[in-house]
Amino acid sequence: MEEEDGIVENASAPKQRVGDRLREAREAKGLDIDQVAAETRIPKRHLETIEAGNFSALPSRTYAIGFTRTYARTLGLDEKDVLDHVREELAEGDPNAVEKPTKFEPGDPARVPGRGLAWFAVLAAVILLGGVYAFYSSYFAPGLGPAPLEDPEAQVAANETPQQAATPAPQPTGGPVVFTSEMDDTWVKFYDASGTRLFEAQMAEGDSFTIPEDADGPQIWTGRPYALAITIGGRSVPKLTEEDTVVKDVPVTAEALLARDEPEAAPVAAATPSET
Repeated sequence: MEEEDGIVENASAPKQRVGDRLREAREAKGLDIDQVAAETRIPKRHLETIEAGNFSALPSRTYAIGFTRTYARTLGLDEKDVLDHVREELAEGDPNAVEKPTKFEPGDPARVPGRGLAWFAVLAAVILLGGVYAFYSSYFAPGLGPAPLEDPEAQVAANETPQQAATPAPQPTGGPVVFTSEMDDTWVKFYDASGTRLFEAQMAEGDSFTIPEDADGPQIWTGRPYALAITIGGRSVPKLTEEDTVVKDVPVTAEALLARDEPEAAPVAAATPSET
């Protein structure tokens, strides 16, 4: 009789609620509610609601099932057994409630997308739509786009890398004055201010003559000034003239040649070369 009473007594003992079971399992693992919330990404208030067994306070039955499944999985409990008890407790609160099947379980970190990922997806969709719109706008109506802010040629010119200004070659300041013939049979005569001849010859191509440094007011007379290259101190200076004309009595000191803005010629009537 006592044995039968014990069996009846055990059968009538109240079942352990799901919330109490989850709380005891959490405490047995040494976890506090904040740690579980961080690991499962379930709000702390919802975890406290589950542990209190107040499933009706959750947004819906779906949340109650999903959150409890994730909570049980985190604590290493038998998910199926826990969910069976959750359904029983939900049925006790609302016997007419029928759980709608769903494949999405809120609170499952493996299935709930993060907020950052959701915003990224929205931004990517906006960029994609903008690109499609721009493509079709330019393809079907290329002339309807906004006008360029600058003239295209000006834009191209602005984008080009400006070339550095060419550094002008250093100009001679003095030194020996040398005349070199660039043609054969170039007649030339050099003389000083008194008319004394310094040099006179039919110069071949490559022949040269250096004005004596002690010459007093040296001058030139030639019918081919364009054939005579001039250097001062080893640096080239412009020729007397590039024209086919006769020049005579043109000073050829370094100072006189360097002072020219442009080569000047004193054309005279053709004359027969003579010696002074």
